[in-house]
Amino acid sequence: MMDRYRKGWALRYMREAKAELAAAKKMPYMATSLILEAVRKARNAIYYSLGEPAFIEITVREACERTPSVDDPVLRCLIEVEETIQQLAQTEELDGERSIKQADSLIQLASDIVETMTGERIED
Repeated sequence: MMDRYRKGWALRYMREAKAELAAAKKMPYMATSLILEAVRKARNAIYYSLGEPAFIEITVREACERTPSVDDPVLRCLIEVEETIQQLAQTEELDGERSIKQADSLIQLASDIVETMTGERIED
């Protein structure tokens, strides 16, 4: 069972991630930083919904560094989320529409995870 503290943070990060992405769609000149912030917040929401964020972050980082393939589907999903974030962060000038679609997909995945773990619907 998830405690109220982590649940509150998971839901807050999801609301903020969706708001950042919506702002990126409306303000193309700020899209790069808004998209990166949105996907990082979505990742944080996932981490808070799954357990202790610091522990999960370390586990994902270690798995990324040492293991070419991971059998655990949850850890594999978290690694793919981290790889997507790193890919977006390393691109100097994000391709607006493509990057927004990537971010939107990642945020939808995060939303599904958070909603499943918290039992609450996240409004758009």
